[in-house]
Amino acid sequence: MKAFRIFTAGLAGLVLAASAYAAGDAKHPHAPEDGWPFEGVTGQFDQASLQRGYQVYKEVCSSCHSMKLMSYRNLGEPGGPFYDPEYPNPNDNPFVKALAAQNEILSPTPNDIGEFDYRPATPADTFRSPYPNVNAARAANNGAAPPDLSVITKARHGGASYVYSLLSGYPDQDAFVEREVDGEKVTYIDISKLNTHGGHGDEHAEGMLKVNPGQYYNPYMAGDTTPNYEGDPRHAPAGGFLAMPPQLVEGRVEYTDGTPATVEQMAHDVAQFLAWAGEPKQTKRKSLGLAVMVYLGILTILLWFSYKRIWRNVEH
Repeated sequence: MKAFRIFTAGLAGLVLAASAYAAGDAKHPHAPEDGWPFEGVTGQFDQASLQRGYQVYKEVCSSCHSMKLMSYRNLGEPGGPFYDPEYPNPNDNPFVKALAAQNEILSPTPNDIGEFDYRPATPADTFRSPYPNVNAARAANNGAAPPDLSVITKARHGGASYVYSLLSGYPDQDAFVEREVDGEKVTYIDISKLNTHGGHGDEHAEGMLKVNPGQYYNPYMAGDTTPNYEGDPRHAPAGGFLAMPPQLVEGRVEYTDGTPATVEQMAHDVAQFLAWAGEPKQTKRKSLGLAVMVYLGILTILLWFSYKRIWRNVEH
């Protein structure tokens, strides 16, 4: 009887743990319809997409998010967005120099009177941070410091697909409803009209999701919507709330190559750029790895025939 009680208690614990996990679940991130070109053994980054992705980061993301592990010279390295074979040393690439010079950074060395001046960045400098320190970042964003994006695709489950889904996964405006509660206007999301990333609302879902001031709902953000859900708690919508409002709107960036700047296109490009930033040597690594595999294959065949040749007259 004692063993049965222990078994029952353990089973109940597993059920509660599973319920807690389900409550904080988020939608599984997905890749674009055509997938990612850099996936697979021979996959490579799309340089044009990387260039557009850097433009999105520079014009949209860099105002809040830093990339402390990246230097401007990385943009001109092999496999990078602005690599030019005529300039094997990215520090000599005039286009990379021009991109770096668009940013002013605080000089690490004092001037003649001991003060630190701002100067145009060079390819050797790291990406300019939008805030001088973490405390300043928190103070400017209601206590939530924007994460560094240098290796964000390595730090989040789903990688580039997570970035792509999150940026393009905010609810459409027609799902929002404003109601007056106790003399104050409160924003809700009608779950039956929830339409994210070109999908369709759930016709069988009913209920309203309350959105607190300073928060934004996203189905791909890990969290628990149960406390804000006015409906059956067993069917609370997946996802959670974050402090970042929707950043990508139609035409916010004017691509220099003329590509239409749709929300999905901008999310695709910046996600691929961040995937490259998380592993800028991927192109070189895959090329070297493929050559090594071919070499090992040929070596294996030669060793096999050598073995058969040497031991052909030996009885086993």
